[in-house]
Amino acid sequence: MSSRTAGGRIRIPGRYRTPIPRTLLVVALILVVAAASLIYGSYEMTPEQVFRLIFQGEGTEIERQLVLNQRLPRMLAALVVGAALGLSGAIFQSVSRNALGSPDIIGFTVGSATGALSVVLIGPLAATGVGMGMGAILGGFVTAAVVMLLAGLGGGATMGQKMVLIGIAVSAMLSSVNDYLITRGDLEKAEAAKTWQHGSLNAISWGQMEVQSVILVIAIPLILMLTRRLRTLELGDDLAAGLGLPVKRSVNLLVAAAVLLVAIAISVAGPIGFLALIAPQLARRFWHTPGTAMWHSALMGAAILVLADFVAARALAPFQIPVGLVTGAIGGLYMLWLLNRQRH
Repeated sequence: MSSRTAGGRIRIPGRYRTPIPRTLLVVALILVVAAASLIYGSYEMTPEQVFRLIFQGEGTEIERQLVLNQRLPRMLAALVVGAALGLSGAIFQSVSRNALGSPDIIGFTVGSATGALSVVLIGPLAATGVGMGMGAILGGFVTAAVVMLLAGLGGGATMGQKMVLIGIAVSAMLSSVNDYLITRGDLEKAEAAKTWQHGSLNAISWGQMEVQSVILVIAIPLILMLTRRLRTLELGDDLAAGLGLPVKRSVNLLVAAAVLLVAIAISVAGPIGFLALIAPQLARRFWHTPGTAMWHSALMGAAILVLADFVAARALAPFQIPVGLVTGAIGGLYMLWLLNRQRH
């Protein structure tokens, strides 16, 4: 139903002007934190030194190793992984029509982690990042297929409600499988896998993220082109079908795209909790979008993760904590705030 503005003009729901100042504010936050990530740390440098090193190649060997081979890939990985998780969370929450329909709640994240851990601990491609990516993608798609198949059986609750409930059960079972896989690995691999399970960018390097990051940089813009389908699905299956949209094929395509994003992100940084859950909700509240905020969620996910990783690397310096612990704390605080807001 349309409504009239104060000036008498008709306003159509779903059409809105993008608040550019808010977008610029988030982009500015990302740029400031990204720059700080390159400058500050146990070995601090001036902005001028970092600028000359990156754009002119001037600097000592230590500075080159620290900035170009450690801080820069870590910062870029945080941006790309955060954007991927934020976008995937927006898709899952829209398709399931449930605010809890996040990949880490409905089991897809844990399934991807199971596939990656299987490769790391018992697979023949344990030493390669590509092997982890293949394992994560396979685990994510198998888990998604099982959850969606079970959610489509029988009647009762809606598809979205069943996806969340079945996903929680599948996630609990796969978590036990992951713990068992860790006990089967040797001590060195088991310790690395346990840290990786919390979501960590501490030891990221170009070799660990090169292929996956290129895939994500190509995949994210392509998946954003599915926004129109997602918005149409939000009108309801019957109306979407009446408008000529192949509903089942569109849902499968969107879920497959979101699982791909989650799986590749996990192969880079491990299962980072709560980010895919809170980024889409914060994006909708911050930008006041009438429907699913896809590119907004990607931008918000990137901002949250680059900020969380900056805190994780420097809060307890010289010790570094997994970034997943920081996002978990942020997610917990957000959920408490949300519950308190709804209670009042």
